[in-house]
Amino acid sequence: MARKGENIYKRKDGRWEARYSKGRKENGRILYGSVYGKSYTEAKKKSIMMKAKYVSSMERTISPYIGNLGDWLNYWMTNKVKGQVKETTYSSYQQLIEKHLLPELGNVPLMKIRKKDIQVFLCSLQEKKLAAGTIRNIFTLLKNCLNEAQRLGYILENVCEQITLPKKKQKEISILTLKQQKKLELYAFQDRTCSPIILSLYSGMRIGEISGLKWQDVDFQNNLIHVKRTVSRIVNENPTGPRTKLIEGTPKSANSMRTIPLPPNLKKYLEEKQKAASSEYVVSDTDGLIEPRTITNRFKKTVAAADLSEINFHVLRHTFATRCMEKGIDVASLSKILGHQSTKMTLDTYAGSLMETRRKGMKELDKLFKI
Repeated sequence: MARKGENIYKRKDGRWEARYSKGRKENGRILYGSVYGKSYTEAKKKSIMMKAKYVSSMERTISPYIGNLGDWLNYWMTNKVKGQVKETTYSSYQQLIEKHLLPELGNVPLMKIRKKDIQVFLCSLQEKKLAAGTIRNIFTLLKNCLNEAQRLGYILENVCEQITLPKKKQKEISILTLKQQKKLELYAFQDRTCSPIILSLYSGMRIGEISGLKWQDVDFQNNLIHVKRTVSRIVNENPTGPRTKLIEGTPKSANSMRTIPLPPNLKKYLEEKQKAASSEYVVSDTDGLIEPRTITNRFKKTVAAADLSEINFHVLRHTFATRCMEKGIDVASLSKILGHQSTKMTLDTYAGSLMETRRKGMKELDKLFKI
């Protein structure tokens, strides 16, 4: 039997159990924890230590954060995130916050956010048909933000813990058939300057990397292309300036800073284009580099002229990777060329796209089949 007011019991197995208050549940009921000891005294000492821990935690929130989640997100982004991540990453965070977090949760007081609020929010994102990867990025952003609030003692717990996230489904990629690729190349070869389409189809570079590629990055002597920078258009935080601005920075990750072998035909093509070049950028016009947005717009016109179904520029990178695998390039080498973080990522992305190769393999196997 427990001593009055102490919540310390002797269990059937002979051990002593001491219960202590950890806080309150969402419905207001007390949330209890338990510690165990071989004796009453041992269990009591442990419970005193645990009570002291949680009292200390409660004391940190005596002066709670007065403001809503939107206020805290703004403070966290400005004082904790800015300067710690790349400018492009910061801009992408801001877009996720403004488009998704603020409209749904921005006005909720930081101290009153509950797990059910987060779960309802995630369900709303799914109803909007957002990709599982995008939902996870939004959730991770929110979780990190609340981690900092908990660390500073503004909240007792991070309500993002033990939340059920949607499973990330592998999206089936689109690629050009060999016939479609050759048709598109006919139009791309008509460009007076270096075509970003040709560069992507035969190097696998991303659109921002192509935009930022300079002639000094192309080593004709050693037959190499050095990917050192990327160009992006992001939201301009300066209220008196234009809504967006163009920035030139390092590629998206350390793996993206890479060296790509320069094959003979692409080398010949680039050497010819360099002779007539008037800019330090490989893909350029009279004003210098051509930004990704302009490349995209021109690409759409070329696709329409070639009478192909509507595709985005990134399909060219997928097509390059698939052609490489069809030609037998090993996954480890391809992963390095693409700038992937791992060979698993390369396999997960492209192994399912080799339908032509699979058909050829099945035909070869079928030759063994005799009735």
